[in-house]
Amino acid sequence: MASSTVPPPRPDRPQRPNLAFRRLRGQRSPAEFAALVRRAAREIGERVSCDARYIGRVEAGEIRCPNYAYERVFLHMFPGRTLTDLGFAPRSSVRGRGARMEEAPLAHPGRPARSPADAPGARETRRTYEPYDTQDPYDTHHDHEESDVLRRAFMTGGGATVAAASLGPLGFALEAPAPERPVRRASSSHAGALEEAVRRIRLLDDRHGADGLYRRAATPLRAAYALLDAGATRQATVDRLHSGAGELAISVGWLAHDSGRFDDARSHYAEALATARMTGDHALEAHAFCNTAFLARDAGRPREAVRAAQAAQRVARPLGSPRLMSLLALREAGGWAGLADRTGCEQALARAQALYARGDTDADPEWMSFYGEAELEGLEAQCWSTLGDWPRAARHARRAADLQDPHFTRNIALYTAELADDLARGGRPDEAAAAGLRVLNLLSQVQSSRIQTMLAGTARVLLPHRRASGVSDFLEKHASTPRGVTPA
Repeated sequence: MASSTVPPPRPDRPQRPNLAFRRLRGQRSPAEFAALVRRAAREIGERVSCDARYIGRVEAGEIRCPNYAYERVFLHMFPGRTLTDLGFAPRSSVRGRGARMEEAPLAHPGRPARSPADAPGARETRRTYEPYDTQDPYDTHHDHEESDVLRRAFMTGGGATVAAASLGPLGFALEAPAPERPVRRASSSHAGALEEAVRRIRLLDDRHGADGLYRRAATPLRAAYALLDAGATRQATVDRLHSGAGELAISVGWLAHDSGRFDDARSHYAEALATARMTGDHALEAHAFCNTAFLARDAGRPREAVRAAQAAQRVARPLGSPRLMSLLALREAGGWAGLADRTGCEQALARAQALYARGDTDADPEWMSFYGEAELEGLEAQCWSTLGDWPRAARHARRAADLQDPHFTRNIALYTAELADDLARGGRPDEAAAAGLRVLNLLSQVQSSRIQTMLAGTARVLLPHRRASGVSDFLEKHASTPRGVTPA
């Protein structure tokens, strides 16, 4: 993997800022532009650990000529331009003809190097990364977390026709034959196919949960980025493609999140956030921050959850959707609960309830179709459960399960699992077992690692109460129920 560590500039050659490269970055932050570089690298099968620091060094003139891996990436990003056009010095002027003859490009898996790997200048030293919990949640640079699914999401060829075919009528076509005459530009119909794929994934998740869908969702995600790569002639279509790709990345991230693949989810959410910032799509940015907050809470990072939820509220405020602001306040409440800050949690819950009471509007995002009174009750139940107020948590969880539309099978199972756990921890084992049995009966329709994990916790709490009415039946059925797809 190429990294940003390069030899320092020669003292006899004063640094000159690379203004051409700086202009190419435009309004993007160095971190956002670095995310673009890493994405472009994946498109052509390269791996570079570009970060904001590397971009800063290039713009400052510290890196007069990139190594071969970065060169291929930059030329892919800006077709038709040379390194000189990008503000770099010719390689011959930097290292001389002798060095150039000895230097080899970075070896790529499956591709033989042109010279020994330890030749001078052949590669840049690798960079190590801190564990997951030390990363800046708003920096999109998480190469060590990038999942195989995300790496495969960017296609290098096939054209818009293959991409649209890959979306398929249900968004899950496994293969798409190459057309005889590939389409060079995406159209509004392709953007519509992408938007429909997002809707289909959400619908199937509502009914069946995430575990069985996650791997299959990689295909439409690859197709989405192939459409972006193909481009479009109309700006309106380009905007729809970017928005659709970002929403699809969030949907796939949620499938990873709900099936326990937190690192994969974080990568998908970060990709959506970068897309939103590149295009100035505030609605998409708010959605990405919303899911990032939820993930941070579930990953045991409550302070990050609060920050992400607050960032989402800042972005979403001008959008004019009280229901969206209500959901984001609930995300913040979940973070405060994780920090054991009861006052902060109660204040955020009060805001969420007041905003929800304003009703729905035309400005409410399409993806919020799941957010009704049942979800409001369910998320509040989770807050009280985190704070250890089991009776109050059970009361809200019961209301959530009772209010939920039958269409949302997964959510009914989720709220009932929450109810079972709250009852068990609140000293009501018989009622907990009855609720747990109801969830087990739904697992033939729903595959969700989140729900299975909750049930496993409930079973552990109920073990000492095996002789209570119904508890042994629940424990036996839970032990004999096959587990769904486990996280990879």
